[in-house]
Amino acid sequence: MTEYREGVPCWVDLDAPDADRACAFYHDLFGWEFTDTGEPGGHYRIATLRGRRVAGVTAVPPEVPSNWITYLAADDADQVAARIRDAGGHLLREPFDVMDAGRAALAKDPAGAVFGLWQGREHGGSGLANESGSFTWNENLSNDPRTARIFYTQIFGYDYDEIPGLDYTVIKVHGAPAGGIGELPSMLPPGAESFWSTYFAVTDTDMAAARVVELGGEVLVPPTDSPYGRLAVVHDDAGAFFCVISAPRG
Repeated sequence: MTEYREGVPCWVDLDAPDADRACAFYHDLFGWEFTDTGEPGGHYRIATLRGRRVAGVTAVPPEVPSNWITYLAADDADQVAARIRDAGGHLLREPFDVMDAGRAALAKDPAGAVFGLWQGREHGGSGLANESGSFTWNENLSNDPRTARIFYTQIFGYDYDEIPGLDYTVIKVHGAPAGGIGELPSMLPPGAESFWSTYFAVTDTDMAAARVVELGGEVLVPPTDSPYGRLAVVHDDAGAFFCVISAPRG
């Protein structure tokens, strides 16, 4: 991957109360190597796979829950931030420069899902996507999918394809699938907040799920075949929720 259209998921990073522990977990699960950006970069850790950037790890205070954040590409982060405010969203962090890498912001949609904006400069986003060990799908799971769809259309001009029989739509950017918006899964407790979920591609979902458990994580939904591949819902050893998926067999 060398560039991302505006509105397309382009980067993911992990809020981790124990960044060293998180790096060890994902190194053992996906084979990621990590580089610490040092004091100038707030000790943000960049994960690479085969020499290409694929994710980041942010050290957060112990009281902050560990979770994965999806970043949506922005041609101009300040202009997109203004549209977020006008459409009823909330800026958790106003646009800011990340050294020479790019410009970022953190926001919450009107249904409560947190997401990031990334205006790439030196760092254009993930250098790999849809390959084993990199993100392959991102979806907004919402307690108010209709409100979420209206909001993101106002921000990015999304179109949608409905999935028959489900309250789920595929996000289309310039006619190409770029993610999804659907209702919160029933396995979550009442009152759960909306969120953006990340799927990581793997070569073997069963082996990846077993490895998650070996590393101290948990399998929430065991490996299951779907029309889009074999997937499992898991969380890491600090409780961060994500999915793993392998390509459909045959």
